Amino acid sequence: MSLQTLESAGAPGDSPIAREVRSLGPWFHNLHLPGDLQTAPDHPLGDFPRFKWEQIASILPADLSGWKALDIGCNAGFYSFELACRGAEVLGIDADPRYLRQAEWARCHLDEAGRVRFEQRTVYDLPHLADRFDLVLFMGVLYHLRYPLLALEMVAEKVERLLIFQTLSLPGDEVLETPPDLPLEDRRRLLEPGWPHMAFVEGKMAGDPTNWWVPNRACSEALLRSAGLKVTARPGDEMFCCEPAHGQPAAPYREALPALAPRSAGRPR
Repeated sequence: MSLQTLESAGAPGDSPIAREVRSLGPWFHNLHLPGDLQTAPDHPLGDFPRFKWEQIASILPADLSGWKALDIGCNAGFYSFELACRGAEVLGIDADPRYLRQAEWARCHLDEAGRVRFEQRTVYDLPHLADRFDLVLFMGVLYHLRYPLLALEMVAEKVERLLIFQTLSLPGDEVLETPPDLPLEDRRRLLEPGWPHMAFVEGKMAGDPTNWWVPNRACSEALLRSAGLKVTARPGDEMFCCEPAHGQPAAPYREALPALAPRSAGRPR
């Protein structure tokens, strides 16, 4: 959905900090700052993303001391700060410099322990990160990507213990048990309710040209399995808690890298 239609101009009031909030706006994350100030108190979705956090908070360890966490598409850093409050060392990444400016500003107010750092990166930069992470948040990002399975495989490669995945989804909760090998003459089964489907949005959806893909629940689960992950819980609508599946090949996307790598004088660069 379009962030532009779901953002807030920022906190009202004439205090210096309120003016700073508005100067950094508009805001998609409603951060609760010291002194009861909020960055987006009039957010069209309500207290967002706090109500999303409340859906996953109970399935995460209350004490994340010693955990390394990765927040992909961190925006202004709401989830990063919540994980840091539980003791995790957090890397938040986002492609948008405006959101990262907001996150860096908020870090001065919400990260006294210095557990959070932010970097401007896309999900496709993940192979360049040497670390794996105990906990990865990949929420509200997949449907904005042109190459969703490629990105998901890159994400899965970085998951040491847990992945929290969320995506915009098609209506319906049906999940069909699919055969391991579908004969060509049975292609009509692909149209059955509960078969993994993902709709492609060629133009815009909700005014946003980056809303490319909308999977159904069955497709989300199938994508996660295909990337080497096992769904262990569904903490909320469109949300999945996953862990690495034993016996799955690691980073399947890397099989294609030799064919895709640029060549110069017969040597890969």
